[in-house]
This record gives sequence, C-alpha cells and structure tokens, in this order.
Amino acid sequence: MEQSGTSTLLQGAVHDLASSVVSALRGGDHARVSAPGAVDSDAGGIALAAVRVLGSDALLPSVLLGTPPDPDELAVFRKAVESFPPRADAAPTVLWSHWAMARTLRRLDPSSAAGAGGEADPGAGWLDGASWQVLTHQLAVLAPLALPGEESAVSRAAGRRPVDVARGFVRAVRRRDWRQAAGAGRWLALLDGVPATLGLEAGLDFVELMGGQDPQVELQVRAARLLRAGAPV
Repeated sequence: MEQSGTSTLLQGAVHDLASSVVSALRGGDHARVSAPGAVDSDAGGIALAAVRVLGSDALLPSVLLGTPPDPDELAVFRKAVESFPPRADAAPTVLWSHWAMARTLRRLDPSSAAGAGGEADPGAGWLDGASWQVLTHQLAVLAPLALPGEESAVSRAAGRRPVDVARGFVRAVRRRDWRQAAGAGRWLALLDGVPATLGLEAGLDFVELMGGQDPQVELQVRAARLLRAGAPV
C-alpha cells in the first residue's frame, strides 16, 4: 500500500513538473520547482525522482528558449543528477538519460561538480541492429536528446534511419501510444530525409489532440514544433 501511495505521489509530481515545462514552452508563466529538503525526506525524494523521470527535459525551456534557469530549479536538477547515478549494469536508456542530464548541467551551470564528468557518451551500438519498432521505442524514451546542434551517438543513429523512425511514428499513432508518437515526432522534427508524405505537422496536431491531456505528450509536441521553427540552441 505504501509503495502504491509513493507511486501515485511520483506520478503526480511528474505530471506537475511536465505541466510547468509545457507552460514555459508556450511562453506562459513557469511555476518554479521548489528546491527539495534532505534527500531522504519524502517530499525531497519525490521531487528529485520526478526530475529524474523527466530527465534533461526538466530544464528544456532554458535550453530551447535560451532563458536563464531559475536558481531553485537548477538546484533541484543538480541534486537529481547527484542523487541518481546509474548503476554499472543499468539499461542503455538509463545511462543515456543520466548522460544527457549531466550535459545539460554542464551547459547551464559549468561550475557544477555534478556535471563535471561524463564527457564520453555511453555508445549506441545496441541501436544499430535494432528493428524499426525497437528503434522508435528507444528513441521515444530518449527524446530529451533530440536537440539541434547537440550531436551524440544516439542522434547519429537516428539520423541514419529517418524512414524507420517515420514508420515507427505512424505505428505509434495507429496503436494510440501517444507518448511514443510524440517522442518519435520530436526526433522527426530534427532529422533530415523524413518522407514528405508523412505529413508530420498534421501528425503532430493529431497526437496533441488525442493525447495532449497528458503533459508529457504535450511537452514533446511543443518541443517538436519549436525544433521545426528553428529554436535557437
């Protein structure tokens, strides 16, 4: 029961954080993320875990729009990077999520010790032989890496297979997997060689219409539109 209650609290915290990011991407007021207390406190632990779930997208408005991060938000983000280092046997997506967070921290807070390491990326060899279905699923999980001018092994793997990502986007829409569709759509907004017949803009509109009640879906759709509009990075 306690575990279920904690999961519910975490889902709510992630929902609120994603909604805050969406508000900023829209150009509205961005509710501040309160700096947590001790890491072992319930409230602090939930706040940090929520940032960890959202990953580097927790600071996406500062990255995509060039606005200075709020000091409290940056403190929470830094603490999340420090508090959730990946295990050596962690899944590739976990390693990459942490790497992306550390890279964002280095960019926005160069003096931070938490972002000082991790210069070498974890590699993306597992994507090279992946089916287009698996590729799309993995890229959707790693959508925070889809940023202009931010090259990585993952972005290079995606760049070699734009048609496969487009197929995965269509499949996700047909399966009504709006989070996967939105994440794939964000990558497609960045990639060269996407088939014009895909109709990405209309596809993003449909994903937002059907799944936009989920702020994690809307976050990716908003990011995709900013990328298509040439957001400065």
